[in-house]
Amino acid sequence: MKVMLLKDVKGQGKKDEIVNVSDGYARNFLFPRKLAIEADAKALADAKNKEDAKKFKIEQDKKHAREIAEKLQGVTVKIKATAGADGRLYGSITTADIADALKEQHGIELDKRKIVSDGAIKAHGTYILDVKLYPEIVGKVNVVVCP
Repeated sequence: MKVMLLKDVKGQGKKDEIVNVSDGYARNFLFPRKLAIEADAKALADAKNKEDAKKFKIEQDKKHAREIAEKLQGVTVKIKATAGADGRLYGSITTADIADALKEQHGIELDKRKIVSDGAIKAHGTYILDVKLYPEIVGKVNVVVCP
C-alpha cells in the first residue's frame, strides 16, 4: 500500500515522502498513530503543492540574498573608536557594532550572525569582512575603524 508520511518514521522515510508499506503495517501502526495517510490523488496533489511552495520560497530567499550582496559591493562602513597610546582600542568593534553602523549609514539591515569575523577588531585600520547571506551567496563589506 502506498502511503504519504506525515512525520519522520524510523526505517521508512522522512516527512512528506511517499513510501510503499504492507497493508497491515499501515492499518495497524501508521494510520492510528497519525504518522501517515493513504497516498490518494488528493494527498499527492497536496504534496506537490507543498514542494512547489518550498522551492518558490527558496528562490525568493536566494533572490533577496543576491540583492543584498549587490548593495554591499562598494559599501564602506566607517566606525569611530578611541584608542590608547599603543594604538589598541579601548574595547573592541564587534559584528553587532558593524551591523548597527551598516543600518545607520547605508540603510542595509543585516543580522550580526551573518557577518563573519575572525574575532573582535581591536585596532584602527581597514578590514574586509565576509557576509554569509545564503549558503552559496557571500557578500563583502569594507569596515574602516578610524580615530
